[in-house]
This record gives sequence, structure tokens and C-alpha cells, in this order.
Amino acid sequence: MILEIADIRVVAGKGDEFEAAITRAVQTVAVRAQGMRGYKVNRCVETPERFVLQIFWDTLEDHTVGFRQGPLFAEWRGIIGPYFAQPPHVEHFTLVTKSDAA
Repeated sequence: MILEIADIRVVAGKGDEFEAAITRAVQTVAVRAQGMRGYKVNRCVETPERFVLQIFWDTLEDHTVGFRQGPLFAEWRGIIGPYFAQPPHVEHFTLVTKSDAA
């Protein structure tokens, strides 16, 4: 399992609109991607225009090739892209350890 983490900064004053847009994007677009196993979206308390998106993928290629290079990506970007203040910073992780509650 691969964890994608995207650190997203949105245009000042557009945080509430982005919150609705990213919710729609994950629930209608990302969930249709091959290998997508779940997601979390968190909004920063101190910086309300900062969001962290976490998506769980079966493989790195499910994200980087299947999703990013496939037809769903344009649909995804069309929903959330207009809110970006800058391109998101995206990295991928593998699990090292976790608690039972996580």
C-alpha cells in the first residue's frame, strides 16, 4: 500500500469553497480510480487555506500512471485546480509502523 500526501495551498478566502470542491472531487472522481483504497482530507487550523490530502493506493503506479496519466485526472483537476494558490506538493510513502487506533 502506498500513501500519497498532497500539501495543498488554496487562494486566500477560498478555503470554504475548496473544502466543498475537494469533497466532491474525491467522492465522485478519485474513488473511480483503479487501485484507490481510501482517502482523508484535513484542513489546517492555524492556516485555513492549507489542506492535506491523503490517498491510499495499491501501488505507486496506480497513482502516477493510472490516475495522473489517465482521463480521470483532467476531471479531478477541473474541480479543484482553480482554487490552487500554487501547485500542490505531492509525495508518496510506505508504512513503517502504526498504532491499533490509527
